[in-house]
Amino acid sequence: MIELFRVGFVSVTIVDVLDILVVAAIFYVVYRSLRATVAVQILLGLLVLVALSFVVSSVNMKALSWIINSVMSIWLIAFIILFQPELRRLLTEITQTRLFQIFSRSGISQTVEEVLEAVKELSEKHIGALIIFTRGQNIKVTIETGVPLKAVVSSELLISIFNPRSPLHDGAVVIEGSTIVAARCILPLSSQRKVGGRNLGTRHRAALGISEQSDVLTLVVSEETGSISLADRGQLLQNIPFADLRTKLNEHLKPSFERTATVVASV
Repeated sequence: MIELFRVGFVSVTIVDVLDILVVAAIFYVVYRSLRATVAVQILLGLLVLVALSFVVSSVNMKALSWIINSVMSIWLIAFIILFQPELRRLLTEITQTRLFQIFSRSGISQTVEEVLEAVKELSEKHIGALIIFTRGQNIKVTIETGVPLKAVVSSELLISIFNPRSPLHDGAVVIEGSTIVAARCILPLSSQRKVGGRNLGTRHRAALGISEQSDVLTLVVSEETGSISLADRGQLLQNIPFADLRTKLNEHLKPSFERTATVVASV
């Protein structure tokens, strides 16, 4: 192995540098996700122990190295047990990244089925609804205007949220992957007031507004007519028959590279 440099009598190779960079990146990601919690204090303590372990191993202090490694093992187990909720949230955030969502089509399919079941009932009962699918883009500013939920998508939960008696029914629900991350979110209104010669209500203008500013798909159920619409890239597709909705959702929720390939193939 090619030696890059030496620190005293310790030889440092390119593999050692890559190893350190990977570990540093992992600690940074975990720290960034847990920095607002008490868990970060234990994480920093663990990092100090890792650094000490490296130092004592380098100088061949076997007894002290054994003690530090034993404490690290106990510390790590305690960290996992005490901070299960924070670690669960971290794993949820990781699985919601664009890379993971490319390989989670089965999860998206299940989400679509749950949304379809809810939309069918909402439409039949003329209950207004506004549902945003993020397609992997971070819309943190919009999410922060609502009430955080971090709940698995289910038809029962969506119907409960949009029930007119629910305190969360106003505003939009944001779905990332298979998770409802927030409800009662406030959306920007589009400057468009008419589409196809018809006046737009507040929900439809809000759906258009967010789709004009972000790479999201927004589903709207009209409270007045029960009709279903989709807003995507500043375009509003109105009065979608429920029988066609599954196809439309699956088509629009494809990863961006798949949608691009479809468009190119159709030209």
